[in-house]
Amino acid sequence: MSREQKTRDNNLDLYLIGVGGQGIGMLSEILIRAADYAGYPVRGVDTHGLAQRGGMVVSNLRLGPKTFTPLIREQQADMVIALERNEALRGMITHLKRGGELIYYDTSWQTLAARLGREEDITADRIAAEADKLDVSVERVFKENLDDARMQNMVLIGHLAEKERIPGVEPEDYRQAINDLMRGSMLENNLKLFDSLIDQRKNNS
Repeated sequence: MSREQKTRDNNLDLYLIGVGGQGIGMLSEILIRAADYAGYPVRGVDTHGLAQRGGMVVSNLRLGPKTFTPLIREQQADMVIALERNEALRGMITHLKRGGELIYYDTSWQTLAARLGREEDITADRIAAEADKLDVSVERVFKENLDDARMQNMVLIGHLAEKERIPGVEPEDYRQAINDLMRGSMLENNLKLFDSLIDQRKNNS
């Protein structure tokens, strides 16, 4: 079976969530382009909300031939990809299907509601406990000594590529997407980080 046939026959709903300023838009666009390079039909839509004020930002990505609308219904996402803990819990509860997969970067940017004291700051232990109730598998992603917090989204991209979490989307697909969207030192620094994460797979294989 060809690579194109494998990707064409798979359907995958990805619900991306984070806080304004974290780079959800870039994360979403890289995934859209990488999936397209891999041969997936892709539909996507962003919800920015209060992004400039630290509010929740969401992207819906639907991959595969049987996706006719871009929005993912509640509790129907195959995977929630989150850029911080508070939104990871929110996305898992509202949109992830039972038995789905949560992948999140383990940091807290504290949403507007958390900073105003309307919500508690969520811990990794709380996420794990709630995931057990929903039969959800959880992958915590974190990189020590990351020079720029704005590159946390690239750490997540590297994790998805290194672990092959989106079937049929290979590291080179992600690289092409990154090259499409970045220039100069931004491109150089992000590719260097991405390649260092991919190299971990080679070293561990």
